Amino acid sequence: MSKANAEYVRQIIEHLQKVEYIHPDEIPNIDLYMDQVTTFMDEHLSEEKRYADDKILTKTMINNYTKNHLLPPPIKKKYSKEHMLLLIFIYYFKNILTINDIRSLFQPLGEMFGAEADGLGLESIYEEVFSYEEEQVDFLVKDVIRQYKKAEGTFKGKAKNKEDEEFLTCFTFICILSFDVYIKKKMIEMIIDEHIAKRFNKGEKDKK
Repeated sequence: MSKANAEYVRQIIEHLQKVEYIHPDEIPNIDLYMDQVTTFMDEHLSEEKRYADDKILTKTMINNYTKNHLLPPPIKKKYSKEHMLLLIFIYYFKNILTINDIRSLFQPLGEMFGAEADGLGLESIYEEVFSYEEEQVDFLVKDVIRQYKKAEGTFKGKAKNKEDEEFLTCFTFICILSFDVYIKKKMIEMIIDEHIAKRFNKGEKDKK
């Protein structure tokens, strides 16, 4: 591995290891106005921005989530801790799932909204799911190293110069990562279509 490529992989790994989720105890236990919600999200997810002027969450986004039934309406213009937890889920889901898919996922969660039956309220579910973060990051770091080494060996000695070889390594690495994302996205869609959407559609029919 060249010195430049070694530095490249190191930067990717360092970024993965810095990824952290918002812990439930960081979220205020008091209801927040919309401006307070957007400020909180921007402060706690600023490391996730690709560009400095990117917006983590805007008023328009929140209104659209409510309009599309991803988020329950605020109570007296205020958003509860449960609202905040749902917004965090939406933030991660929206990059890979459609509005309809997220709505299908949230419909069963909505039935638990604000409830703590059997200890499985929304906060409990959030905490349990995100507790896998450290384990998943460790796995991803090892997988990224393995995939990069595979990409690096694909065109080694085959390009006409070192610059072309480094580009082809990056291109292959992106293709491998993209294929991984594509397959996992298709798996998620199949699970939603075959299991979760059926429950959502049944609930919609029952309302009629």
